[in-house]
Amino acid sequence: MNVSTSLNPGARAAQAGATPVRRITDAPTRMFHWLFALSFLGAYLTADGERWRMLHVTLGYTMAGLLAFRVLYGLFGPRQAGLGLLWRKLTGVPAWLRSLRGAASLSAINWRQGQNLLMALAVVALMVLVLPLTLTGDASFNEWGVFPGEDWLGELHEFFGEAMLVVVLAHLALIAVLSLLRRKNMASPMLTGRLEGPGPNPVPHNRVWLAALLLLAVLAYGAWEWQQSPQGLIPAGAWGAVVHGDRDDD
Repeated sequence: MNVSTSLNPGARAAQAGATPVRRITDAPTRMFHWLFALSFLGAYLTADGERWRMLHVTLGYTMAGLLAFRVLYGLFGPRQAGLGLLWRKLTGVPAWLRSLRGAASLSAINWRQGQNLLMALAVVALMVLVLPLTLTGDASFNEWGVFPGEDWLGELHEFFGEAMLVVVLAHLALIAVLSLLRRKNMASPMLTGRLEGPGPNPVPHNRVWLAALLLLAVLAYGAWEWQQSPQGLIPAGAWGAVVHGDRDDD
């Protein structure tokens, strides 16, 4: 038996007559993605109302911690999770824009490269926006440089929150459009880590243990914040207010 074939799951699947499948995203990257998405969703939904304030703040700090993990993982982790891949895609933007001017027809344009560039831009924008979003949120929460009757930090924080929501919605719309154009679920690699089709298997190690550690760290931080808060992160009666549509005004 060919040794390379025995070690390549895609090749084994091809020999067996099944659709070849390759892993393109490891477990820590997927765990970061979903924890980051859930943290933003929770923070956005709890932005209004004083009773949800500590949960909102905790989710905001969680996003900052997750971003720190992603940056460190991108710098010191495996090559396929490196931030250099995103950077190399972004450096291709000027060349792709120049190719638009020189294209003889629409069919001569590399639309697939343009789609990949848009996806990379959306991912980078989401990561970059976390920094001002967290800083303004922390400054507003601690009332840094705010005089009585002023809430310009809160308004700035709200602006960055809305900007991030726009990028998130654009990101989701782009995934939906690409899924239709390419006739495959472009979101599935962030669920399973795998993608159907022939090609190399760029992620030989899934690193489930690191994903589990990341999840435990987030849960441990949430539990610590819960203990530190006098009323907990979800005060009594808060769920009833959500069900009946009641909201507190700041």
